[in-house]
Amino acid sequence: MFDRRLIQYFDWWLLGITLVLGFIGILLIYSAVNAGDYNSGSGLYIRQGVWFAAGLGVMTFSFLFSYRRIDRWAPVIYAVCIILLILVMVPGVGMTIGGSTRWLALGPLRLQPSEPMKLAVIVLLARYYARRIKSEGLVLKDLLPPMVIAGIPFLLIALQPDLGTAGIVVIVAASMTFFVKIERRTFYALAVLIIIALPLGWYLLEDYQRMRIMMMFFPERDALGAGYHILQSKIAVGSGMLYGKGYMEGTQNILSFLPEQHTDFIFTVVAEEFGFAGSIFLLILYLLLVSFGLNIAYVCRDPFGTITAVGITAIIFWQGIINIGMVMGVMPVVGMPLPFVSYGGSSLVTMFLGVGLLMNISMRRFVSS
Repeated sequence: MFDRRLIQYFDWWLLGITLVLGFIGILLIYSAVNAGDYNSGSGLYIRQGVWFAAGLGVMTFSFLFSYRRIDRWAPVIYAVCIILLILVMVPGVGMTIGGSTRWLALGPLRLQPSEPMKLAVIVLLARYYARRIKSEGLVLKDLLPPMVIAGIPFLLIALQPDLGTAGIVVIVAASMTFFVKIERRTFYALAVLIIIALPLGWYLLEDYQRMRIMMMFFPERDALGAGYHILQSKIAVGSGMLYGKGYMEGTQNILSFLPEQHTDFIFTVVAEEFGFAGSIFLLILYLLLVSFGLNIAYVCRDPFGTITAVGITAIIFWQGIINIGMVMGVMPVVGMPLPFVSYGGSSLVTMFLGVGLLMNISMRRFVSS
């Protein structure tokens, strides 16, 4: 028998904000690839529209069944995503674009396994933590399995190389861990270990990765090389002033001074064409999205649902923060799409799937463990 509470608790606001962000993304991508005469005729915005429709389909499917089934299937989902990441590294199987091997060819489509891997890590960690929550907090022994769960995909993604996505996996896993609480002495011990490991991490970075970090502080030292993206991005953001130059009227956009503006630097299109006002509007949408996600976690009676909602919300929050910080020059330039807005099918569908799971949890908030 159909439970009417499923409709009663359906989060229409969450759905509406997600759709608005997706439509904004398509409009911005159209501007990024069609303003001026440099990229005229590009069909990337049409592809994004197709992925948008596919994402809606995936999202709809994701809240038709109880999210608690994912609890049982979490290890299988995680294992499948790990296998896909390994296949990316197999010569002749993974696709190399721009010096990075991150994609699998599925007929006419390209899949970036690192995107669904984020959700796979979240549901497996939520499954683990939901069974081990302690009032006094988790000790080091409890944290060893989560370190493995997050560490394996981190290494596989970092080898592609894609430190941005690899870092998000760790950051989201850490956010979920702090949410379920760490015992104080364990927290201090981990903090000391991280501080000790930082010099080693710097040593393990490639030269170009160290350069990206240095350019965050001194982009003028290599204005036509490693610092070019940051400088042009800052110019685009600042030139928008209060209300912007108008849709498809951004100078940096028209003259294509900032390469690949439709992907990781899509926020510069917002800032230049719609100014400070448009940028604040977009940030408010993300703030509302994060707020609704945290509220779903708060009202859910099931630990697995609560922790899963926190993890999905953490992805949206941290990717937004890192992407916009990168565009404004306060964070290193890494491959980090702006959720729902940047061009990219795998990222868009994964984000829609995540929101679908949030709505699934909201619909079934009355279910207790």
